[in-house]
Amino acid sequence: MGEGTIRAYAPQDLGRVLDIWEGASRVAHPFLPESFVVAEREKVRDVYMPTAASWVWEEDDAVVGFISLIGDEVGALFVDPKNHRRGIGRALLEFVLHEHATLELEVFAENTGAKSFYERCGFANISERRHVDSGRQMLRMRHEPNTNREPRPRG
Repeated sequence: MGEGTIRAYAPQDLGRVLDIWEGASRVAHPFLPESFVVAEREKVRDVYMPTAASWVWEEDDAVVGFISLIGDEVGALFVDPKNHRRGIGRALLEFVLHEHATLELEVFAENTGAKSFYERCGFANISERRHVDSGRQMLRMRHEPNTNREPRPRG
């Protein structure tokens, strides 16, 4: 993993975060129609980002990934596709896991790469449902606390 830092999301990050979300969504969700992606980008901009607690991974003054939580739910974890497989997603996830006893998230069942990633990070499938807007199958996954985890240093 390259030299990067995790910092709190700031409103000036919005354009870059939306670009990362769209680029990574298109790679991870080729089964979703264009109209869905366009509508969902507007929801991310207008609904989710203003209400979520978010952090970004920044390298060389550029945001390359982000994670957003709504309570104990991971609403978004996206990394610029050019930076996939560098450990950035795992670092962002570990960052928020140190502050939450339990985390849950939903992932499209067809997004097998994300499902495998979350399983490697300690998440387990707890239920399934049909996504109303897309008609696709969603998996709900939960991460239970690891009593052996060291607390994240403050500073």
